[in-house]
Amino acid sequence: MKIITAKNVEEASVKAFNLVQEGLENGTIQTLGLATGSTPLKFYAEMREAKPNVENVTTVNLDEYIGLAADDPQSYHYYMENKLFNSLNFKASHLPNGMAADLDAECERYEQILKEHPVDLQILGLGTNGHIGFNEPGTSFDTKTHVVELTKETIEANKRFFEKVEDVPTHAISMGIASIMAAKSIVLLAFGEAKAEAVQQMVEGPVTEECPASVLQKHPNVTIILDEAAAGKLK
Repeated sequence: MKIITAKNVEEASVKAFNLVQEGLENGTIQTLGLATGSTPLKFYAEMREAKPNVENVTTVNLDEYIGLAADDPQSYHYYMENKLFNSLNFKASHLPNGMAADLDAECERYEQILKEHPVDLQILGLGTNGHIGFNEPGTSFDTKTHVVELTKETIEANKRFFEKVEDVPTHAISMGIASIMAAKSIVLLAFGEAKAEAVQQMVEGPVTEECPASVLQKHPNVTIILDEAAAGKLK
């Protein structure tokens, strides 16, 4: 693991963008794995402003809520259109279909997309409980794309995006941990004091399914980009 600590979220997001820009310019990124949530917002703002040439780049997203249509303002389809896809000319973009009638078949379909478009660089965030994607503590490291029941902690963290907690989806389709680990390189972003414990467990703790992100210790090419608050508990 390579650890980069920046002064703040803005500086960290620029560092992440610079890594991606380098890969785009030298042609090593043909497929870019993307994340959602609040963590990558400034990173996506950097991409919108720089407008790199991505006409030969395919994107794949980590996850999508089950039960939200693509045009629902709280869906990750909508988020990605709004934060990135409307501004850049990607060759193709793929997200799981949370409205699929057969969710198991949808997971298999999405896993096939990942096989056809091996991820060159995957952007990740980090949950306060150590989750990556929607792979909650206790998820097997062998999982491929699968249906996930979200924990109370994750639902609580997501409720700020919804009018009331009852509106927050309880399930999602997520790339599995094995799917994420198949990426050739990974850039994980974590910001704020609330993430410091998870960062410490991910980097310095044992590799255990109780902290899903700890599996990244076994990946050959991971860069962790933190602000000072998220790095606060690292020895």
